[in-house]
Amino acid sequence: MQVQEELIRRRVVHTSPNGKNRTFSSNHCFAQMIICGNCGEVFRRVHWNNRGKKSIVWRCVSRLENTGLFCDARTVPESQIEQVLVIAINQALCDKDAFLVTLQNNIETVIIYENDQTLAAIDKRLEELQTELLKLASSKADYEDVADEIYRLREEKQKAQLDNVSRDELKKRITDMGDFLRKQPTTITEYDEPLVRRLIEKVTVYEDKFTVEFKSGVTVDVNE
Repeated sequence: MQVQEELIRRRVVHTSPNGKNRTFSSNHCFAQMIICGNCGEVFRRVHWNNRGKKSIVWRCVSRLENTGLFCDARTVPESQIEQVLVIAINQALCDKDAFLVTLQNNIETVIIYENDQTLAAIDKRLEELQTELLKLASSKADYEDVADEIYRLREEKQKAQLDNVSRDELKKRITDMGDFLRKQPTTITEYDEPLVRRLIEKVTVYEDKFTVEFKSGVTVDVNE
Protein backbone atom coordinates (compact mmCIF):
# COMPACT_ATOMS: atom_id res chain seq x y z
CA MET A 1 0.00 0.00 0.00
CA GLN A 2 1.34 3.44 -0.92
CA VAL A 3 2.16 5.96 1.80
CA GLN A 4 -0.60 8.44 0.89
CA GLU A 5 -3.20 5.66 0.60
CA GLU A 6 -2.27 4.41 4.06
CA LEU A 7 -2.56 7.90 5.52
CA ILE A 8 -6.02 8.30 4.00
CA ARG A 9 -7.04 4.93 5.45
CA ARG A 10 -5.88 6.05 8.88
CA ARG A 11 -7.85 9.30 8.68
CA VAL A 12 -11.21 7.86 7.67
CA VAL A 13 -11.55 5.05 10.18
CA HIS A 14 -12.46 5.16 13.86
CA THR A 15 -11.82 1.93 15.72
CA SER A 16 -14.39 1.42 18.46
CA PRO A 17 -13.55 -0.24 21.80
CA ASN A 18 -15.26 -3.43 20.59
CA GLY A 19 -12.86 -3.57 17.63
CA LYS A 20 -15.32 -2.40 15.00
CA ASN A 21 -13.97 -0.04 12.35
CA ARG A 22 -16.30 2.85 11.58
CA THR A 23 -15.73 4.75 8.36
CA PHE A 24 -17.05 8.23 7.66
CA SER A 25 -20.71 7.97 6.67
CA SER A 26 -21.55 11.66 6.80
CA ASN A 27 -20.17 14.91 5.45
CA HIS A 28 -21.23 16.72 8.60
CA CYS A 29 -18.45 18.61 10.34
CA PHE A 30 -18.92 16.61 13.56
CA ALA A 31 -18.93 13.15 11.93
CA GLN A 32 -16.40 10.93 13.75
CA MET A 33 -15.34 13.99 15.78
CA ILE A 34 -17.64 13.55 18.79
CA ILE A 35 -16.42 10.74 21.05
CA CYS A 36 -18.09 9.22 24.11
CA GLY A 37 -16.01 9.62 27.26
CA ASN A 38 -17.96 6.78 28.83
CA CYS A 39 -17.59 3.88 26.37
CA GLY A 40 -15.26 5.29 23.69
CA GLU A 41 -17.75 5.01 20.83
CA VAL A 42 -18.60 7.78 18.39
CA PHE A 43 -21.66 9.99 18.69
CA ARG A 44 -24.17 10.01 15.85
CA ARG A 45 -26.37 12.85 14.63
CA VAL A 46 -30.07 12.28 15.33
CA HIS A 47 -33.15 14.26 14.30
CA TRP A 48 -35.13 14.10 17.51
CA ASN A 49 -38.85 14.59 18.02
CA ASN A 50 -39.41 14.77 21.74
CA ARG A 51 -43.09 15.27 22.55
CA GLY A 52 -43.62 17.22 19.36
CA LYS A 53 -40.52 19.37 19.82
CA LYS A 54 -38.07 18.79 16.97
CA SER A 55 -34.34 19.24 17.46
CA ILE A 56 -30.98 17.89 16.30
CA VAL A 57 -28.95 16.05 18.91
CA TRP A 58 -25.88 13.82 19.10
CA ARG A 59 -26.07 10.46 20.87
CA CYS A 60 -23.57 7.70 21.56
CA VAL A 61 -24.09 4.88 19.05
CA SER A 62 -24.07 2.41 21.96
CA ARG A 63 -27.47 3.90 22.83
CA LEU A 64 -28.67 3.59 19.23
CA GLU A 65 -27.48 0.13 18.23
CA ASN A 66 -26.17 -3.06 19.78
CA THR A 67 -22.43 -2.51 20.14
CA GLY A 68 -21.97 -4.95 23.00
CA LEU A 69 -21.22 -1.99 25.26
CA PHE A 70 -23.53 -0.64 27.94
CA CYS A 71 -23.60 3.14 27.90
CA ASP A 72 -25.77 5.74 29.56
CA ALA A 73 -23.99 8.76 28.09
CA ARG A 74 -26.05 11.89 27.89
CA THR A 75 -27.65 13.21 24.73
CA VAL A 76 -26.15 16.51 23.60
CA PRO A 77 -27.94 19.15 21.50
CA GLU A 78 -25.99 20.12 18.40
CA SER A 79 -26.28 23.78 19.37
CA GLN A 80 -24.54 23.01 22.68
CA ILE A 81 -21.57 21.37 20.91
CA GLU A 82 -21.28 24.41 18.66
CA GLN A 83 -21.20 26.69 21.71
CA VAL A 84 -18.61 24.47 23.42
CA LEU A 85 -16.34 24.84 20.41
CA VAL A 86 -16.73 28.61 20.42
CA ILE A 87 -15.73 28.62 24.11
CA ALA A 88 -12.74 26.32 23.50
CA ILE A 89 -11.40 28.41 20.61
CA ASN A 90 -11.87 31.62 22.60
CA GLN A 91 -10.12 30.07 25.59
CA ALA A 92 -7.14 29.37 23.35
CA LEU A 93 -7.23 32.95 22.06
CA CYS A 94 -7.46 34.47 25.53
CA ASP A 95 -4.47 32.44 26.71
CA LYS A 96 -2.61 32.58 23.40
CA ASP A 97 0.85 33.24 24.90
CA ALA A 98 0.78 30.01 26.89
CA PHE A 99 -0.65 28.13 23.92
CA LEU A 100 2.08 29.43 21.60
CA VAL A 101 4.74 28.19 24.03
CA THR A 102 3.08 24.77 24.08
CA LEU A 103 2.89 24.70 20.29
CA GLN A 104 6.59 25.56 19.98
CA ASN A 105 7.44 22.76 22.42
CA ASN A 106 5.29 20.37 20.38
CA ILE A 107 7.13 21.29 17.18
CA GLU A 108 10.50 20.75 18.86
CA THR A 109 9.33 17.33 20.06
CA VAL A 110 8.21 16.38 16.55
CA ILE A 111 11.54 17.46 15.06
CA ILE A 112 13.49 15.38 17.58
CA TYR A 113 11.81 12.21 16.34
CA GLU A 114 12.31 12.82 12.63
CA ASN A 115 14.13 9.89 11.04
CA ASP A 116 15.65 11.15 7.79
CA GLN A 117 18.92 9.54 8.84
CA THR A 118 17.14 6.24 9.35
CA LEU A 119 15.76 6.39 5.80
CA ALA A 120 19.20 7.21 4.39
CA ALA A 121 20.72 4.24 6.25
CA ILE A 122 17.98 1.91 4.99
CA ASP A 123 18.47 3.06 1.39
CA LYS A 124 22.21 2.53 1.64
CA ARG A 125 21.77 -0.95 3.08
CA LEU A 126 19.19 -1.84 0.41
CA GLU A 127 21.66 -0.87 -2.31
CA GLU A 128 24.30 -3.11 -0.75
CA LEU A 129 21.87 -6.01 -0.47
CA GLN A 130 20.66 -5.61 -4.05
CA THR A 131 24.28 -5.86 -5.26
CA GLU A 132 24.87 -8.89 -3.05
CA LEU A 133 21.66 -10.49 -4.30
CA LEU A 134 22.70 -10.13 -7.93
CA LYS A 135 26.07 -11.70 -7.21
CA LEU A 136 24.53 -14.66 -5.38
CA ALA A 137 21.89 -15.18 -8.08
CA SER A 138 24.45 -15.12 -10.89
CA SER A 139 26.58 -17.70 -9.10
CA LYS A 140 23.49 -19.78 -8.33
CA ALA A 141 24.19 -19.54 -4.59
CA ASP A 142 21.51 -19.50 -1.92
CA TYR A 143 20.18 -15.93 -1.62
CA GLU A 144 17.08 -16.56 0.50
CA ASP A 145 18.47 -14.84 3.61
CA VAL A 146 19.46 -11.76 1.61
CA ALA A 147 16.03 -11.61 -0.05
CA ASP A 148 14.33 -11.89 3.35
CA GLU A 149 16.39 -8.98 4.69
CA ILE A 150 15.49 -6.89 1.62
CA TYR A 151 11.77 -7.51 2.22
CA ARG A 152 12.17 -6.65 5.91
CA LEU A 153 14.02 -3.43 5.14
CA ARG A 154 11.42 -2.40 2.54
CA GLU A 155 8.70 -2.74 5.19
CA GLU A 156 10.84 -0.78 7.67
CA LYS A 157 11.38 1.92 5.05
CA GLN A 158 7.65 2.24 4.36
CA LYS A 159 6.96 2.57 8.07
CA ALA A 160 9.64 5.26 8.38
CA GLN A 161 8.12 7.10 5.40
CA LEU A 162 4.67 6.94 6.98
CA ASP A 163 6.06 8.24 10.26
CA ASN A 164 7.78 11.12 8.47
CA VAL A 165 4.66 12.10 6.50
CA SER A 166 2.56 11.92 9.68
CA ARG A 167 5.03 14.16 11.44
CA ASP A 168 5.02 16.61 8.53
CA GLU A 169 1.22 16.77 8.73
CA LEU A 170 1.38 17.35 12.48
CA LYS A 171 3.95 20.14 12.04
CA LYS A 172 1.63 21.79 9.51
CA ARG A 173 -1.29 21.54 11.94
CA ILE A 174 0.78 23.03 14.77
CA THR A 175 1.99 25.86 12.50
CA ASP A 176 -1.56 26.51 11.33
CA MET A 177 -2.78 26.77 14.92
CA GLY A 178 0.06 29.16 15.74
CA ASP A 179 -0.73 31.34 12.72
CA PHE A 180 -4.38 31.49 13.74
CA LEU A 181 -3.57 32.53 17.31
CA ARG A 182 -1.16 35.24 16.13
CA LYS A 183 -3.43 36.69 13.44
CA GLN A 184 -6.82 36.52 15.19
CA PRO A 185 -7.12 39.87 17.02
CA THR A 186 -10.30 39.18 18.97
CA THR A 187 -12.39 36.31 20.25
CA ILE A 188 -15.02 34.83 17.94
CA THR A 189 -18.66 35.58 18.61
CA GLU A 190 -20.40 32.72 16.80
CA TYR A 191 -19.87 29.18 15.59
CA ASP A 192 -17.66 29.03 12.49
CA GLU A 193 -17.73 25.65 10.69
CA PRO A 194 -14.74 26.26 8.37
CA LEU A 195 -12.68 27.29 11.40
CA VAL A 196 -13.76 24.20 13.33
CA ARG A 197 -12.83 21.94 10.40
CA ARG A 198 -9.46 23.67 10.27
CA LEU A 199 -8.60 23.55 13.98
CA ILE A 200 -10.52 20.81 15.82
CA GLU A 201 -9.58 17.13 15.92
CA LYS A 202 -12.19 15.74 18.32
CA VAL A 203 -14.55 16.47 21.19
CA THR A 204 -14.91 13.95 24.02
CA VAL A 205 -18.20 14.11 25.89
CA TYR A 206 -18.20 13.41 29.63
CA GLU A 207 -20.99 13.75 32.17
CA ASP A 208 -19.75 17.08 33.51
CA LYS A 209 -17.45 18.46 30.81
CA PHE A 210 -16.26 18.41 27.22
CA THR A 211 -12.61 17.89 26.29
CA VAL A 212 -11.78 19.61 23.01
CA GLU A 213 -8.62 18.44 21.23
CA PHE A 214 -7.12 20.71 18.61
CA LYS A 215 -5.36 19.27 15.57
CA SER A 216 -2.16 20.77 16.93
CA GLY A 217 -2.32 18.35 19.86
CA VAL A 218 -3.32 20.79 22.62
CA THR A 219 -6.52 20.23 24.59
CA VAL A 220 -9.04 22.44 26.37
CA ASP A 221 -11.63 21.38 28.95
CA VAL A 222 -15.00 23.11 28.86
CA ASN A 223 -16.89 22.48 32.08
CA GLU A 224 -20.65 22.46 32.40
